[in-house]
Amino acid sequence: VLLIDGKRLTQSLPIIEYLDETYKMPRLLPDNPYQRYQARMISEIIASGIQPIQNISVLRRVGEDKKVEWARHYIKTGLDAVEKALEESAEQFCVGNQLSIADCCLIPQLYHARRWKIDLTKYLLIPSIEERLNSIDAFKVAHPNQQPDCPEKEKA
Repeated sequence: VLLIDGKRLTQSLPIIEYLDETYKMPRLLPDNPYQRYQARMISEIIASGIQPIQNISVLRRVGEDKKVEWARHYIKTGLDAVEKALEESAEQFCVGNQLSIADCCLIPQLYHARRWKIDLTKYLLIPSIEERLNSIDAFKVAHPNQQPDCPEKEKA
């Protein structure tokens, strides 16, 4: 939940779009309509196609004996789709040379992929984009290991 001007905003993608439309700097949705589509599409692959399926509430229903296999399967399938999309859209970042909503979604998903011990070395574009993103201060301070509620043993 994000509180802005007395308004309660929920859900990551609409929050990012609200901030982009309201503050306009730096823009997270490209001005070019097709690139804007690409950024939204990659974000949706992650936010709708991968993230919900790896949630604890879903994994509990899958069962203890199958949750690792389940999570790994859907994370790999989703990241395969992201990599395929990046083949058309990526340059320095997920969509061209401008940070976008897609980059904001990619980094947390890669954190979860590593928690499930997904081998990311098979991808060509994802690791290079991640490396560039991780060198940006905003991404450094937003990393899960840098958050106040992160357990001490996990802090970077």
